Amino acid sequence: MPYQPLETGRSTSYPAYPSAPSYESPDAGGIRQVSYDDAYDDAAFIGEERAGGARPPSFHSHDGERVSGMSVRAGVYLGEGYDSGLVYDSVPPTEPLNLRSPPPAPAARRSVYEPDLDLHLDNRAAAPQYPRRRGAAPDVRDWDEDVKNPEDFEDSFEAGEGDDSRLDEYGGHAAAAEGDEEDDGLQSPAISFKGGFGAPPQTAHTRRRNVQQRRVKLTEGNLVVPCSIPSRLLSFLPRKDSDEFVTTRYTVVTCGPDEFNDMSYTLRPTLYNRQTELFVVITMYNEDEELFCRTLHGVMKNVAQLCKRKKSATWGPEGWKKIVVCIVADGRKAVHPRVLDCLSALGVYQPSVMTNAIDNQPVACHLFENTIQMSIAPDLTFRGLEKGIMPCQVIFALKEKNAKKINSHRWALQAFAPQLDPRVVVLLDVGTKPAAGSLYKLWKAFDMNSNVGGACGEIVAMKGKFWLGLLNPLIAAQNFEYKISNILDKPLESICGYISVLPGAFSAYRYIALKNDELGHGPLASYFKGEHLAGVDASLTTSNMYLAEDRILCWELVAKRGDAWVLKFVKSAKGETDVPDQVAEFIGQRRRWLNGSFFAGVYALMHTLQLFQTTHSRKKIIFLLGQAIYNFINVLFAWLGLSSYWIFFMVLTKSLEDPTFHLKGVSVVNVFMHRRGHRMLPHVDGEPAKGCTLEMIVFSLTTAYMIGAAVFCVYQAVKQSADSLIMAQICISLASTYGCYLVASLIAGDPWHMVTSLLQYLLLAPSYINLLNIYAFANLHDFSWGTKEQTTSEIDLGITKKVNQNEVDMALPADQSDIDILYDRSLHNLKTRPMIIPPPLSDKAKTEAVMDRYQSIRTNILLSWVLSNAILIATILNGDYSGSFSSSSGNTRAKVYLVVILICVAILSLIRFLGSTAYVVDGYVRFVGHQVQRRLFARRQVSQQNHLRRRPVLNEAEIRSEKGGELVEDSASSYVESSGSSSVVNGPRPNGAWFSRR
Repeated sequence: MPYQPLETGRSTSYPAYPSAPSYESPDAGGIRQVSYDDAYDDAAFIGEERAGGARPPSFHSHDGERVSGMSVRAGVYLGEGYDSGLVYDSVPPTEPLNLRSPPPAPAARRSVYEPDLDLHLDNRAAAPQYPRRRGAAPDVRDWDEDVKNPEDFEDSFEAGEGDDSRLDEYGGHAAAAEGDEEDDGLQSPAISFKGGFGAPPQTAHTRRRNVQQRRVKLTEGNLVVPCSIPSRLLSFLPRKDSDEFVTTRYTVVTCGPDEFNDMSYTLRPTLYNRQTELFVVITMYNEDEELFCRTLHGVMKNVAQLCKRKKSATWGPEGWKKIVVCIVADGRKAVHPRVLDCLSALGVYQPSVMTNAIDNQPVACHLFENTIQMSIAPDLTFRGLEKGIMPCQVIFALKEKNAKKINSHRWALQAFAPQLDPRVVVLLDVGTKPAAGSLYKLWKAFDMNSNVGGACGEIVAMKGKFWLGLLNPLIAAQNFEYKISNILDKPLESICGYISVLPGAFSAYRYIALKNDELGHGPLASYFKGEHLAGVDASLTTSNMYLAEDRILCWELVAKRGDAWVLKFVKSAKGETDVPDQVAEFIGQRRRWLNGSFFAGVYALMHTLQLFQTTHSRKKIIFLLGQAIYNFINVLFAWLGLSSYWIFFMVLTKSLEDPTFHLKGVSVVNVFMHRRGHRMLPHVDGEPAKGCTLEMIVFSLTTAYMIGAAVFCVYQAVKQSADSLIMAQICISLASTYGCYLVASLIAGDPWHMVTSLLQYLLLAPSYINLLNIYAFANLHDFSWGTKEQTTSEIDLGITKKVNQNEVDMALPADQSDIDILYDRSLHNLKTRPMIIPPPLSDKAKTEAVMDRYQSIRTNILLSWVLSNAILIATILNGDYSGSFSSSSGNTRAKVYLVVILICVAILSLIRFLGSTAYVVDGYVRFVGHQVQRRLFARRQVSQQNHLRRRPVLNEAEIRSEKGGELVEDSASSYVESSGSSSVVNGPRPNGAWFSRR
């Protein structure tokens, strides 16, 4: 490669820093020869300069011998075919390294040595000093001797060689972490390593703006910069045979997602002409590095499992080429700095090449592409090939501004997906960890049924080690809620074909089902409509409806005109996510969920007639109409839930004052509890954190009192059930409701939540009705996601100037060492985790007129809700209802209302139970049918093989006599084998594998 020497203006001689290691083509065993003479030597730049020019033991070598023939002149890479001027030419991304021009012929060679995987640091050394430019003289010695024994070469890199004590000291791992998957047994001779990259630097690097203006050619009018990955990372990569492994492709995107493909932007998988089966989209905002690594590491392990499959026609050792992982960060200033350090450590993110604008065109998105070969576990330890990690194509889209999650999905689905044309799109949120094999099981649901347009797995609440997280009542209540939803609700909806919500944290869609029609109408158009509607241009109901835009997408997918897509629940695919453990965070989350789900449910009910414009069968439409009626009843119960709770509370507690219970002083307790019950409208307009924890504790005590009163009342009702039909119906309804929970959990094989979380859920149930519903309806005017939208971008990365139509001048790192310095700093940050001081946030600007209008509508809806519930309470509780559970007459209306509500709840629970049971039975039937089909197919193949082998060999005369003297040409039947001899008649040889077996 041509280099242009430049004077550094310094007289001090620095250790050699060649541009990159030299590589040879792999041998038959897959071993690639690597010259570590030319590799980046950290020790040359860490610590004091040694007397006499001797260098300390380095990251790569055991010796302290200095390489002779070094020059004080620095080399700047000018690209292929350039010999003068500072020109940074883009290298074609599809050009493999082994096809490029070799480096200058070395003057001498020496034998290979074993590298030391530990970074030996001198803590007494001063802060590192970095020269501006370093380069190799033309007489640098190189080594290209063939490896005689591949086993010896691999053993020199094996973990376990040498001292392991330093690995633990510097954050390495001597053994696999608990719960991590075992070694997959891949017989790959690629390099293994232990302890990640060894120790990060002991002292933080001081970033010096060591950049230089260079002229870069545009690619089809767009700025695309191929960046070399850090030298330390390069030395550990098992594969270096392609640019996708050793270079990071940085693309400056100056347009929106809708114009991405029209502006001729290209992605690296497209340049390699690869067909994408799975497109995994990970969206994040300001989550920390632990949540990010939990999600990405789970995806990497799922990719490795797909590559292990040996009998699949789609997946296998090269299956990673069919998977693209897209990470979309919502705002450059909002993303967590440690997450950027993790991406830098993997070789994906390089901040030194970023720019704010090209002339007067601001940058909308910074696009980084790299094929990574390692992963970072949640404990920030590196995992590579020794843990079964396979390569993975990663696209990191760093949006310049914060535009909310729906805009992140727009970039993935309208900018990148049309070019990749994936078969299945998987949506994940940072913090959700897909369990082992979950991506394959989701993909299999689409592969087995061509009518499946969307699918979701089971969302599992993260319970912590030994389930200690369940000691928090809030986490335990959410765990019970998630389990009941996945056992009763999701299976019922899956049987009908319409799941009301595929959670955006863990769901999958068939991309062809999401596409719009020729006129631009379809699921994606309706889904992204809410991005710009939350404001002056939309009504309050529409703005709140798009807080649950995933529900809108599910309905538009099932009701898509001219198609017959269905949604499916895949229980075996699990995604573990962290749930809110603080009351304020919990209430803020449920405010969005309740408001969004309520108005989205109303939207689906109002557009039920769209089902008749689809191509669903009559049977499916009947199921969907029945589900619509079921959903309407649920919406009605949600609207009247406040009054129902108050009626039950008053009847149960007041009934204890009846003389038949013989409870003295209970009237005094009831007075106190009723006074507390009047505080059902807290925090109508305010912060959810103020007093909510105390209120939830009070409501929990209220529920405990209600449960005690219910036990007494049910006991009294059982004694009177022989004489009172109403009391018998009350007992049967209660038993059927909670009996369905228990039996359905046992059938699903997951009953532990009934033991660990039922009591906590019952105690917090009033908070779901009082605090959550009231706060949600009281804040209908607030349709924000709890994040501050960024309207302006800062100019802190520099501006790239256009020189002419095809070239620009931009600031780029002066040499490879500048990239390596940033890499060392990222490793240092991951090790030390320095404190991050968040910048001050500015309040969101809203006009007073719009706020007044929304608050007015909010007040009207809230008053309508409270008034309708108050009328129901006044109607039912009119009169004396203390004898509802005694032999006295009491208030008949209260008894009848209790019976009607309990029977309706029991019927709904029975419907959910039947749906859950049908889902389990359907799974078993499909499994048995699949096994029977496989066995019958195998028997048919064996029978056909034996029949063909036993057929006698016909000579040409017999064939002529049977066919009228003409020689018949067959395709498969003309090729026969018999007892060691064969006779072939003209015709194509069949492709059956049995012909090659004797």
